[in-house]
Amino acid sequence: MTPIKDISFLNKKALIRVDFNVPFDGDTISDNSRILAAIPTINYVLENGGSCIVMSHLGRPKNREKKLSLARIKRELESLLGLVVIFVEDCVGPEVKKASQRLMPGQVLLLENLRFYKEEVAGDENFAEELSSLADIYINDAYGTTHRAHASTSTIARYFAEKSAGLLLEKEILSLKKVLESPEKPVTAIVGGAKVSSKISIIANMLKVIDNLVIGGGMAYTFILNSGGKVGDSICEPENLGDCQEILNLAKKNNVKIFLPIDVVVSKSFSNSDKQKEVDIQNIPDGWQGLDIGAKTRKSFSDVVKQSKTILWNGPMGVFEMSSFQNGTRAVAEAVAEATKKGSFSLVGGGDSVAAVKKFNLKDKMSFISTGGGAMLESLEGKVLPGIKALQ
Repeated sequence: MTPIKDISFLNKKALIRVDFNVPFDGDTISDNSRILAAIPTINYVLENGGSCIVMSHLGRPKNREKKLSLARIKRELESLLGLVVIFVEDCVGPEVKKASQRLMPGQVLLLENLRFYKEEVAGDENFAEELSSLADIYINDAYGTTHRAHASTSTIARYFAEKSAGLLLEKEILSLKKVLESPEKPVTAIVGGAKVSSKISIIANMLKVIDNLVIGGGMAYTFILNSGGKVGDSICEPENLGDCQEILNLAKKNNVKIFLPIDVVVSKSFSNSDKQKEVDIQNIPDGWQGLDIGAKTRKSFSDVVKQSKTILWNGPMGVFEMSSFQNGTRAVAEAVAEATKKGSFSLVGGGDSVAAVKKFNLKDKMSFISTGGGAMLESLEGKVLPGIKALQ
């Protein structure tokens, strides 16, 4: 993989795969962070005498849906780049070819939603080759889609002699390496979220490199059930007790300390305003469900985090979207921020964890926030992602 800094863009056209799959509230983009994340790479090409052809998907269109047209992204992209963006209502075909041929250094051309063509998701050779004919250089800067073997993320790379990871993708790869390959010890992984089943292979892979495993969120109740505790009406996966035991055995074998909640905030129902109390996690009464970690656990988890040099966080500690159950996730986020301030490296990934640090205004206090949910999870499992493999 040629580093982007080693490529000459002078009078060249760069085809950049970005991830502009952003959420909308009516006609307004409600979170522009994915567009923002792609700006440095686009600017780098422009500043070095090249032009950019930008391509992305938006949503999962069944056909050419107007509400999923990248025309809706144009104004935001123009505003962030501070220049006029040319938009063409297709991503392949004669009109696109013409627009790309006319493109001058310093200009940006935005293509229509790649997924308006079923060939994109199918990884179709002809579609990829047609896209590749638009430019001289290929750059992938869409980490969030590197785990998909699609035409624009994987197949396309073989049609370019010059190809590179964009500045964002480069940072994502380096951040993961920092955690998985050469971490400064002690290393702590904080894993939360609803289900054990979705995180088994990630935890198993990470036990080779970490010193501490902090388990919170809904998945903790399956571990408590496995140890003979009573979890009341809390979310639980009895069918995964064997997996919990396997993780505990592997942790012991690798000398990894496991930290489980000691106490929890329970409620009569999944509601912000119903009756609540704090109880010992081993004895949750019937009719009550755990929705956040309790005060003792907040202290125990925070202490571990603050003593760590490398921290990976994926998954909240409770239902942080409700004000009554956000204290656990907030306490962990603040501990990660404090450790980072003192020089630790922190990597936060996964939709809910990222949403939490944004909610508590701690986004800028973390070393790196990953833009790829599924892609990050597959990287943590130890998989080589198709989009990254294609660049090598």
